[in-house]
Amino acid sequence: MGNTFGKAFSITTWGESHGPAVGVVIDGCPPGLELSEADIQHELDRRRPGQSEVATPRKEEDKVEILSGVFEGKTTGTPIAMLVRNKDADSSKYDLIKDTPRPGHADYTYQMKYGIRDHRGGGRSSARETIGRVAAGAVAKKILARHGIEILAHVVELGGIKASPVQVDDIKANIESNPVRCADLEAAKAMLERVKHVREDKDSIGGIVEIIALGVPPGLGEPVFDKLDADLAGALMGIGAVKGIEVGSGFAAAAMTGSQMNDPFEVQDGRVVCSTNNAGGILGGISSGETIVCRIAVKPTPSIARPQNTVDMSNMSGTEIIIEGRHDPTIPPRIVPVAEAMMALVLADHMLRSQ
Repeated sequence: MGNTFGKAFSITTWGESHGPAVGVVIDGCPPGLELSEADIQHELDRRRPGQSEVATPRKEEDKVEILSGVFEGKTTGTPIAMLVRNKDADSSKYDLIKDTPRPGHADYTYQMKYGIRDHRGGGRSSARETIGRVAAGAVAKKILARHGIEILAHVVELGGIKASPVQVDDIKANIESNPVRCADLEAAKAMLERVKHVREDKDSIGGIVEIIALGVPPGLGEPVFDKLDADLAGALMGIGAVKGIEVGSGFAAAAMTGSQMNDPFEVQDGRVVCSTNNAGGILGGISSGETIVCRIAVKPTPSIARPQNTVDMSNMSGTEIIIEGRHDPTIPPRIVPVAEAMMALVLADHMLRSQ
């Protein structure tokens, strides 16, 4: 039913936004990996709501509980179940609009598919579902760290404001130092002002997030249907609000010549490397050993406090809706840890498959 992701390292997320809890079950984690709730909590705190003026004011501590698969601080090789309880859910605003699908949301499509849906806070289609992804991604990151692989994501565009290119050290140093998680600090200031203005205007903005993986060895990925870039595309496009993805030069490749696009090989310190990285670290669906680079286009938050046209499905007539409640004015800053998690899940899965 589309709730499980991965092959050798698989996860199943569960729960609804305003239900008792949300969580994830991980299967395929190797035994003997040191793992604690603190490891998971660090990543969950990065996606937690209510942290800044660019996030929803919903106050959730998102405290994780590990229910199985870990004994005396190490994984046992059995399924790891993790739970986060919902504590600050206010369903009253949603009861008023349960028969009027919100534009830009999955209300209508869920109703058409299942004939029933949990209308409270978006139910299963809410961004709170990503808690399970981030919790599982924290485990995947620990597996990858054993192999020297590190994953970083940062906002490179927000509301039309573009950041200047930055170095990896800048990303590491700056993304958690500002609410919009942009490594270009001057651009971050302009982005923050843009968010403030759009919130005052009862609107929202989208942007672009770049995700990179450092230290990935050559040889990960399958050559045909399970290409590494195809699996990354599926994983990242599977995040709610993501409407586009590119790898390496991406859509810019369409305007390039072959001589511009191709990454020449050379030898450095006894190993084969590329002098450029237009391919984004993947050739023929298999990692080349270069830095993996992906970018995702994230749409504006669909929940806006402006009048919008919709329908009343109880009597099949046209009506108007104003969405009340607590919502993010922009999604990209909070999607950063989610995007990192999804890349980590794909790479961990392929790493375990290759072994």
